[in-house]
Order: sequence, then structure tokens, then C-alpha cells
Amino acid sequence: MANPNQQQTSIQPWILDVLPFIVVVLIAAHVIALVYWIYRLATEKLPGRRKKH
Repeated sequence: MANPNQQQTSIQPWILDVLPFIVVVLIAAHVIALVYWIYRLATEKLPGRRKKH
């Protein structure tokens, strides 16, 4: 009886240890993509939008 429980608990903590790292990496990737997207929007050249006086 101890063998199946021991096998299952040895797999589960490994997944629980890696899951927060994966979540942090995904959040970081999305933040970097958002910053890059805002940077591209801010530096985009728009010749037709300037008002001429």
C-alpha cells in the first residue's frame, strides 16, 4: 500500500515546484511583449496625423 502512494506523491511535488516558475515566466513574457508593443506604438512614424498650421 505504501508503494503507490509514495510514487504518486513523488510526482506531484515536482509539478507543484515547477508550476510557479512556469507562471512567472509566462507573466514575464507577456509583460515584455506589452512593453515592446507600447514602445512600437510610441515610436511609430505617422506622417498623415500631423496638423499643419
